[in-house]
Amino acid sequence: MTKSELIEILARRQAHLKADDVDLAVKSLLEMMGGALAEGDRIEIRGFGSFSLHYRPPRLGRNPKTGDPVALPGKHVPHFKPGKELRERVTDVVPLESVFSERD
Repeated sequence: MTKSELIEILARRQAHLKADDVDLAVKSLLEMMGGALAEGDRIEIRGFGSFSLHYRPPRLGRNPKTGDPVALPGKHVPHFKPGKELRERVTDVVPLESVFSERD
């Protein structure tokens, strides 16, 4: 699901809200979450999961064209850990690829 699909679905489900208001709410929420992560904060949404930053230490990589070693700096990367309810909800989901391959 893309952001625009999410906005469209929410606008349909909440008919009393204008699509522009739903668009603003979703974009504001995502902006606030991104800002919180950029400041190093952890975001926890009960029943869904938590967003945090994990540190990746410096390492030695390779230039794919030349094969020469390249020093890569350490960095923080976003991390999502699903909550218990979300994990239980998706446990029995069958990937679409396997559904289509079984039909052939």
